[in-house]
Parts: sequence; C-alpha cells; structure tokens
Amino acid sequence: MSVPVFVTDHAALSAADEIRLDGEEGRHAAVVRRIGVGERIDLTDGRGRVARCVVSAADRSGLTCAVDSMVDVPPPSPRIVVVQALAKGDRGETAVETMTEVGVDEIIPWAAARCIVQWKGERADKGLRRWRATVREAAKQARRAWVPEVPELATTPAVAARLRSADLGIVLHEDGDHPLSGIDLPDGGEIVVAVGPEGGMTPDELDGLRTAGGVIARLGPTVLRTSTAGTVAAGILLSRTQRWA
Repeated sequence: MSVPVFVTDHAALSAADEIRLDGEEGRHAAVVRRIGVGERIDLTDGRGRVARCVVSAADRSGLTCAVDSMVDVPPPSPRIVVVQALAKGDRGETAVETMTEVGVDEIIPWAAARCIVQWKGERADKGLRRWRATVREAAKQARRAWVPEVPELATTPAVAARLRSADLGIVLHEDGDHPLSGIDLPDGGEIVVAVGPEGGMTPDELDGLRTAGGVIARLGPTVLRTSTAGTVAAGILLSRTQRWA
C-alpha cells in the first residue's frame, strides 16, 4: 500500500536528515490522520521533490520526520492542461478534484459567455482559493509529487491564446468533427483541452477557438456534464501516452 503524502515548502525539503512538519498540515497529519512514530510518509513540495521519511516523533502540533531518501520526480510529459468553464454549485470543485486525481497538470478557470456562475470581486478570490485548496488535497490523495497549477480566471481571448501556443489544442464539443480517441498526440510538450459551460459555448466562442488552432473533438456518443467531461477527456488522452504505460 502506498504511504500518505503531505505537502510542505521547498525550503523544508533541503534538510538532509530531519524535517519538521508543522502548521495546519502537521496538525492534520498528527491529530486528524493520527500518523504516529514509526510510520512511513512522503513529504513533497508539490514541484517534484519528495522526501521519503519515517516519523520519529509526533505531538499535537505536528510530526518530526527522519529522511530516508530524497527523490526528484521529473515533470510529467506531455503536460495536460484543462481549461474548465465555471460551473454552478459544487460541480466546478468536483471537476477540479477528479481531474487532479486522474493526472491533469494545470486547470484554468474560464469565464465563458454562458457560465451561470460569475466570479467577480471577493467571489473570484474565494472561488480561486477553493479550487486551489481542492487541487492540493486531491493531489495528496492521489499521491502526486506535482500539484497542479490553478492560475487566475481566464477570458475567452486568453483561452484562445493558450490553445494557439499549445503543441495540441482541443475543444470538446458534441458536434466535433473528430473523436478524441483518434486524434494524433504529440510525444511531449503541452496538450490543452477546453471544456465549455452547462449552456455550451456560443457560436462566436467556438469559431474563435477553432481559429486559434483548436481541434473540435467529441468524447463519444453521449453528452457529458461540464463537471465530468474534462476528467473523461484527460483519461482518454493519458491512456494513449507513456504516462499511463
């Protein structure tokens, strides 16, 4: 069985022999997870560095961890980026959670024209914090050395620019000309997938993303919710790369 993973800052992982895990993460490990002396855990900075440890001391404020070894996990390739339109209720966070678990490397929130939810002012800050917290926890659950990035809310022109710069840009749409499972994939670089909102993309958005180089692709014979489409698409793509070999 794989050992539990906790996230700490990069500076802490520069210690050669012993690392103290404290703060909120340390209290969660010691009090909620009840990790005790003698148990094995992994500590990561979320950017590929992992310390394989054995807990040498535990109290209510955190854990003291003896380092067995230090590993640097290379960045995943090809890199999978999903542009996720904002969704109502908790569906956006569900999408973020499952995409993180399956292996997506960056999740970009998108203010598409037909999004029911609007992130403005304090609501934007709160929404971004929730997505980032969800990614962090899901990455720990999935035992990932690389925690996905969640950048600022993107406009449609910014999404088009990201598709244009990608090694492969894909726009999911039920009327797509190509099945996602049949698109030729690059061996490395970055694959960017755009997922529209509950109400679908507007014709102008679809045309603009196509003009930016996005391949309009369908997942299959059924229409998925915005909260599941990105996860299914990522699974299809990853199953066709060496990352899942």
